[in-house]
Amino acid sequence: MNSALEELQKRFGYVFRNPKLLRRAVTHRSFASEHNERLEFLGDSVLDCVIGNALFKREDHFTEGQLSRVRSNLVCEKMLAGIARRMELADFLLMGEGEKRSGGAERPSILADAMEAIFGAVFCDGGFEAAERVILGVYHEELAALTPETLSKDPKTMLQELLQGERYARPEYFLVGSSGPAHDRTFDCGCRIPELGITTTGQAGSRRAAEQIAAKLAYDRALERIGSDRRES
Repeated sequence: MNSALEELQKRFGYVFRNPKLLRRAVTHRSFASEHNERLEFLGDSVLDCVIGNALFKREDHFTEGQLSRVRSNLVCEKMLAGIARRMELADFLLMGEGEKRSGGAERPSILADAMEAIFGAVFCDGGFEAAERVILGVYHEELAALTPETLSKDPKTMLQELLQGERYARPEYFLVGSSGPAHDRTFDCGCRIPELGITTTGQAGSRRAAEQIAAKLAYDRALERIGSDRRES
């Protein structure tokens, strides 16, 4: 195994018995015929199960619907890409020159897919318990930051309740634009709160996910603005 993949193993805290699985997990379809899409499919399922089980064990008084929303936020493209950037996964990706020149190594969808492919590779190599250890390890910060509020409500719900409580109108959501091929579409959506002069944007692989990202940014800014207004009054 080359030194780059050895370093990647250290970052994920797992040593592969079959290093070829890890190499395949970081191989984009533009680089070779043996790429990571099948492993990504498997890793997606394993990730859902591990995060769902972690949430189930953590909070037993929330409904299935509430836990599903939190799990969706934790396993979404934005979250996976953010963790991938924290681990500098882009440095290890294998892709064609054209894809590299177009910025593919930093594209959220490619980073998220590679993360899921690595989870799938660990599952193939060491079984569910090994994959669970790796996933919980890389998700440590995100799981530690969860509160009852974030477990029970998604960003759009949190923002709407905040504005209603302060007697502001509902936020406005709008599509800024979309790009990419049909199988790998990226959506840019905005959230606007005219009364507070706040406009935010979010980007994700679906319109709904992009709106949730924009809503979270708007929620943080609205909370700061409302708190500032109260201090000045």
